[in-house]
Amino acid sequence: MLNYEFPPLGGGASPVSYEIAKGYAKLGHQVDVVTMGFKDLPKFEIKEGINIYRVCCLRFKKETCYPWEQLTYLYSAKKFLKQHLKSHKFDANHTHFAIPTGIVSLWLKKKYQLPYVVTSHGSDVPGHNQDRFVFLHKFTKPLLKKIYSNAKLITTPSIYLKRLIKEKVGDYKILVIANGSKDYLDNNIKKENLIVSAGRLLPGKGFQYLIKAFNLVNNKNWRLYIVGDGLYKKELIKLAHNNQNIIFTGWLDNTKEKYKNILNKAKIFCTLSSFESQGIALIEAMSTGCAIVCSDISVFRENIQEDNGFLVNAMNIEEVGNKLSLLMNDEKLVDEYGEKSRTRYLASYQYKKIIKEYLNILFV
Repeated sequence: MLNYEFPPLGGGASPVSYEIAKGYAKLGHQVDVVTMGFKDLPKFEIKEGINIYRVCCLRFKKETCYPWEQLTYLYSAKKFLKQHLKSHKFDANHTHFAIPTGIVSLWLKKKYQLPYVVTSHGSDVPGHNQDRFVFLHKFTKPLLKKIYSNAKLITTPSIYLKRLIKEKVGDYKILVIANGSKDYLDNNIKKENLIVSAGRLLPGKGFQYLIKAFNLVNNKNWRLYIVGDGLYKKELIKLAHNNQNIIFTGWLDNTKEKYKNILNKAKIFCTLSSFESQGIALIEAMSTGCAIVCSDISVFRENIQEDNGFLVNAMNIEEVGNKLSLLMNDEKLVDEYGEKSRTRYLASYQYKKIIKEYLNILFV
C-alpha cells in the first residue's frame, strides 16, 4: 500500500488507508505500507499486523503536505522500493491518491509489472479542492490520464468524485466504494450540549459560517468545538469575538481518546464545506449518534437524509442558525436524528464490508 499520508499524518484519507490496511492484515495478508517520514516517527514499525515503512522526506506539518514536500516522497519512495523489491514480492498495490502517490505506482507497474488499484480521495482530482490545488491542477491532466489509464481499476468514495473525474479527466472505469469509519461509539460517555465540527481550517471548509451562526443563536448553555488546524485559524478566532463557548482544540489525532470523547459528547455535528470527497469526520460523528447539519452539496446528499439531519445553504447564516437552534431547543428531535445517524452508519460505513469490496478487485 502506498500513501504519502498515513496516521498520524494527514487528513481524512489517512485514517481510511490505515483501517483498510489493518483489515487486509486481519484477513491474513502481508501488508507493507510505504509512507512519509516525519520528525521523530520511527522509520519502521509493525502496528496491528501492518509493516509501516516511513521514508525520509521534508514535511513541516502533520495535518498539511504541500506539493513541493510531496515531491520528496516520490524521490524517497522510489529509492526505498528499488531496494525493498529485491527481497520482497508483492501481488497487488493499493494506491491512495492518483497524485502524488500514483506516480510511484505507475513507475512500479512499468518497471516491475506490479498492478495497482488507485483510490482517488479528492485533492488529486481537478475541480475538487478550490482552496489549495487550483493552479496545480492546470498541469496535472496529462499525468492523471497516464496514471488512470494504467490502473487496474479506479475507485472513489462518492458518486460526486466519480462524475468529476469523468468530466475533468476522462471516461474511465470507476467503482464507487464508500469510505468507512471505525466505530467511535462509547455508551459510557453521556451526551452534552455540544456542537462539534472538524477538519482543516481553510476558507472552503465553512467554519466561518458556523461560527457566525452559533453567535447568532442563544448559545448560553451550549459549546461549539472547532477541531482542526490550518492557515485560516487566526481569522476564525477573530470571528469568534472572544465567545468563551467557542473552543478551538487544535489538531487532534482521531485515534486518540480526546477526539473520541468529543464526538461521543456531541449532540450535533455541523460541517459547512463547499467541497468534500465524502466527509470522513461526518461518518465518524454518525457512528456516535450525532444529529447532522451540513452544507447542501452533492456529496452530502449521498449521506444525509431528512430523518437524520438538515442540508443548508452554508452562506445563509440565518438558515444555518435556525437549523442549529431547532436542534438545540428540541431534545426529542436531536435524539431521533442521532439514532438515525447511528443506524445509517451501521448499514453503510463499517469497514468489514468495505475491505471485502477492495479485496475482490485487488485479486480478481
